Amino acid sequence: MAKSYSFITYWEINAPIEKVWALIYNSTEWANWWRGVVDVSELEKGNENGIDSIRRYTWKSKLPYKLSFDMRLTEFEYCKKLSGTAFGELEGNGTWMFKEKDGVTIVTYYWNIVTNKTWMNSLAFLLKPIFIYNHNVLMRWGKQGLEQKLGIKK
Repeated sequence: MAKSYSFITYWEINAPIEKVWALIYNSTEWANWWRGVVDVSELEKGNENGIDSIRRYTWKSKLPYKLSFDMRLTEFEYCKKLSGTAFGELEGNGTWMFKEKDGVTIVTYYWNIVTNKTWMNSLAFLLKPIFIYNHNVLMRWGKQGLEQKLGIKK
């Protein structure tokens, strides 16, 4: 039986919203700056904003497994919102929200999914805390990579 997970990630990035937006929106480039992203490949193009495009995401963290899933972009509001539907080894919805306040970009990511890998579901009773930890590590790496890409000194 599939196990469900819900995550909310919150980043404050000291950079203009347009620059942060562009790096998140151009996910085929994530592997260049986001540790843990093995590959993002475009499977279908979609319209001029990418609506209905499908991209395959492959992730790898410190743990000895990779996860791959496809994501269809379903909503696009420039510098405000990106939403998509995931299918494959993970299934569900993800939404990036963007706001800017006093030159700081606030990014909130909502990720509500179920796992479709048999071994993950079978061992969830034991490993769910590790899967949650793993997600949080990957998102921390994303923020660090984004800040480094933007030239933000810490």
